[in-house]
Amino acid sequence: MNVYTTDKIRNVVLLGHGGSGKTSLVEAMAYLAGMTTRMGKVADGNTISDYDKEETKRLFSINTSVIPVVWGDTKINILDTPGYFDFVGEAEEAVSVADAAIIVVSGKAGIEVGTKKAWEMCEKYKLPRMVFVTDMDIDEASYRQVVEDLQQMYGKRIAPFHLPVRENGQFVGYVNVLQQRAKRWKEDGTVEKSDVPEYSKDNLNICREALMEAVAETSEEFMERYFNGEEFSEDEIRQALRVNVADGSIVPVLMGSNTLARGMYTLLVDIVKYLPSPEKRSCTGINAKTNEVYSADYDFAKPKSAYVWKTIVDPFIGKYSLIKVNSGVLKTDDVLYNHHKDVEEKIGKLYVLCGNKPEEVKELHAGDIGALAKLASPATTDSLSTKANPILYIRTSISTPYTYMRYKAVNKGDEDKISQALQKLMMEDLTLKAVNDSENGQTLLYGMGDQHLEVAVSKLLNRYKVEVELKKPKIAFRETIRKKADVEYKYKKQSGGHGQYGHVKMTFEPSGDLEQPYVFEQTVVGGAVPKNYFPAVEKGIQESCLKGPVAAYPVVGVKAVLYDGSYHPVDSSEMAFKTAAKQAFKKGFLEASPVLLEPIASLKVVVPDKYTGDIMGDLNKRRGRVLGMNPTDHGYQEIVADIPYMELFGYNTDLRSMTGGSGTYSYEFSRYEQAPSDIQEKEIAARAGKVEKLDE
Repeated sequence: MNVYTTDKIRNVVLLGHGGSGKTSLVEAMAYLAGMTTRMGKVADGNTISDYDKEETKRLFSINTSVIPVVWGDTKINILDTPGYFDFVGEAEEAVSVADAAIIVVSGKAGIEVGTKKAWEMCEKYKLPRMVFVTDMDIDEASYRQVVEDLQQMYGKRIAPFHLPVRENGQFVGYVNVLQQRAKRWKEDGTVEKSDVPEYSKDNLNICREALMEAVAETSEEFMERYFNGEEFSEDEIRQALRVNVADGSIVPVLMGSNTLARGMYTLLVDIVKYLPSPEKRSCTGINAKTNEVYSADYDFAKPKSAYVWKTIVDPFIGKYSLIKVNSGVLKTDDVLYNHHKDVEEKIGKLYVLCGNKPEEVKELHAGDIGALAKLASPATTDSLSTKANPILYIRTSISTPYTYMRYKAVNKGDEDKISQALQKLMMEDLTLKAVNDSENGQTLLYGMGDQHLEVAVSKLLNRYKVEVELKKPKIAFRETIRKKADVEYKYKKQSGGHGQYGHVKMTFEPSGDLEQPYVFEQTVVGGAVPKNYFPAVEKGIQESCLKGPVAAYPVVGVKAVLYDGSYHPVDSSEMAFKTAAKQAFKKGFLEASPVLLEPIASLKVVVPDKYTGDIMGDLNKRRGRVLGMNPTDHGYQEIVADIPYMELFGYNTDLRSMTGGSGTYSYEFSRYEQAPSDIQEKEIAARAGKVEKLDE
C-alpha cells in the first residue's frame, strides 16, 4: 500500500447498535472504492471486516477490524466496531484512536440504545461525528423520524444533509439539502440531476430550516443575519460546516442503502471534506525523563512515538500489535523503546491491516494506523517511543467485567493448556479476566456478559483445541459464632511405650472482628499447661479455622481463650495439645450458636429514570436493600444498594432485558452478614459430605 502523509489520512470509527448495518456499510464503501469486485454479506459470512470464525458463525461483529479505504488521494482508516454490549471493550479501544465517528442508525429500527451509547462515547472522547441512516431501500424506513428523534435528543447540532427520494416503494435518489437540488441513480450507479419531487418539498423545507439553524448557531454574526431573514450563500454554509463539523458543534445526517451501495459516494466525499485529519487533532503524553507534558499532536517532524491500541494473537499468523503513530514517521527496522517494560525492540517490517490481511508498507506517518508483527513486549495500551525521548500516553479506560462463571477443564490434564490459551485471549481482550479463587477451590472467568463468556469458551475450543465447561460459581460463605461457650477436652491415647496426653479448658466467644479468623489468648495460672504447649494449642485453633465444623467454610470472628488444663510429664506432646485444641474448638463452636455469613456487595445500577421502579422492585426480590438514588447525566439515575453475592448471579441478563440494554451496573465487596436461616439450611445440607470428611 502507498504511504500517506498526515493531512491525507482520516481515522473514522463506526459506532451504533448491533445490527444497524456497520459491517455492510464497510462492504459498500470498499466496493465503491474499487477494493472488491463484489460486496460480501454478513449472512453469507464473507465480509472483509468479520473474518473471525466466531463472527462468521454468529453473524455479528465480535472484534474491531481496520479497513483502509482509499478515496482519491486520501486514505480513510475505517474502524468497524461490534455493536453488542458484551464486546464494548473493542469499541472503547477503537474510539481511543479515532479522530471522528460515524454513528450508524437503521432507518427501519430508528434510534436504539446502542445509538445513545455511541453518542455518549463520542462525547466522552470529544469526537466529531456524522450520523448515517441505513436501510433506506426498505419500505418502512423513515429518515424523517430519525432526524426528528435526533433533534429532540441532541438539539440544533443535528443538520440533515440529504433527503431520500422514493418512488413506488423504491429508493431512487436523494435531495441535496444544501443545494436544494435532486439527483437520481442510473443503472450504472452514477447519478443524474433531476427536479425535486413535489412530495419532497415540505420535507426539504423542514430539513433546510434545520441545516440553516445549525449553521446560524455557529456564530453571533450568522445568528443575527438568520433572525433578520437573510439567506446564507452556499460558500458561507460550506465554510461554516467545515469548521463546525470538525469541532463537533454540527452533526451532519446522511443516508443510503448498504445493500444497493447507494449514498456511499456522498458519504466518502463528505468524510474527506468535513471530518478532520489527525493534524487537526491534539495528542499529548508525558516525557518519562523530564515529567513534562509532551505535545505530540501527530507532528511528523517530532521524535517517533506510537500507542498500542489493540493486540491480535492468532495461532496461525502470530501476534500483531496495532498502533497509531502519534508523532514522527515510523520506518522499517526502526528501534522502539517500551518504557513500561524497559525494553528496546527492533520493529522489523511495518504493516497495514485490511481485516485480517497484513499488507507491507515502507513507512507510517504521524496519525496513521498500522501494525507491528511479533514484538514480544508491547501489550494493549502500552506506549512506544525512542529511548532518548521516552513518552507515555494515557492508557485507554476499558470497561470492567462483572459477569462471572466458574470454569473447569472437560479433559483432565488440560489445565496448563487452558491457562496458556486464556493468557492469549486476555492479551487480545482486556474485558476478559481469569481469576484463581483458591479459597473456594475454583477458577473464575469474568466477562461483559453471558454471550461474551460463551464466545471465549468457543474460541478456546476452536482456536486452541481445549474444552472448558462453565458452571455456576460457588459463593464464599463464612462461619462464625454468636454466643459464648465454655468447653473442656482431654485427649488421651495409650499404646505401648509413650502415650498421648493433652487436656485443655477453653472459652469461645465472638471476637467482634470479622476481618480476622481468630484471636487467641491464654490466662493459665500455676503452670497447669506449660508455656511451651501454648503455640501448639494456637496451631490447633488456626487449623480448625480453615474449615469450620458447620459447613466446612472458613471461620471468622472467634475469640479463643485457654484458661486451664493439665499435662502429663511423659505422655504430653505438642501433637497431643494441638489435637485437644482442635476437638475443643469443634465442640465449643457448635455449642456457641454457630451461623453462616454470606458476602454482601455494594451495588450501583445506572438506568434511565423511567426504569427506576422496575429496578428497585427487582432488587427487593433479590434480597437487596436500596440505600439511595443519585441523579446523573442525561436523565439517568444511579441506584445504590446492598445485595448478597449469590443474588447477583444472572443479574446482567435480567438488567439488560428490563432496561432494553440501557442499564449498567458495578459492584464491589462490602462485608459479611448473617445469611437467612433457609439459605443456611440449604448450604449446610449441600455441604454435609465435606463436613463428614473433616471428621474422618
